[in-house]
Amino acid sequence: MVELTQGKDAAIEPIERLYRDLGPAILGYLRAAVGDSESAQDLLQQTFLQALRSPDRLDEAFSPRAWLFGIARKIAANAIRRRSKVVSLPAQLSANCQPQNLRIERMREAIARLPINLKETLELRLRQELSYQEIASVLEIPIGTVRSRLHNAVRQLRQIMQNDG
Repeated sequence: MVELTQGKDAAIEPIERLYRDLGPAILGYLRAAVGDSESAQDLLQQTFLQALRSPDRLDEAFSPRAWLFGIARKIAANAIRRRSKVVSLPAQLSANCQPQNLRIERMREAIARLPINLKETLELRLRQELSYQEIASVLEIPIGTVRSRLHNAVRQLRQIMQNDG
């Protein structure tokens, strides 16, 4: 019997490393996006299968992490479209976490009221800890737009929190 790793294509090894290193973070992102663990697991597999189909793009990517999150984002968006229902990202986050205090719960509710483009940008920055450049790559927008969206998200959150008392 031939050892599987002996004939392994050299392009697969970096993807396997990324799976080990980034798989849990991408799975968390997908869980929040689609709302259930089973679907998220399937989408994680699809993400890495897509990555395996074009390993040369890994070398061209600004950041391997941003490249994979970009793939995951597109796969999740397609899955959500196929299901023909919108999943509220912050609502999913609220359901998975018990509020530590009232202020945190109010903040979650305020985030839920943000426009989707601001919520998504905020999620990638705060929860996934992507850099501005990585977020720009994932969302396929200029870095200035990332900065603007984050600034607007914070401004709107402050306003919502002040108005709700």
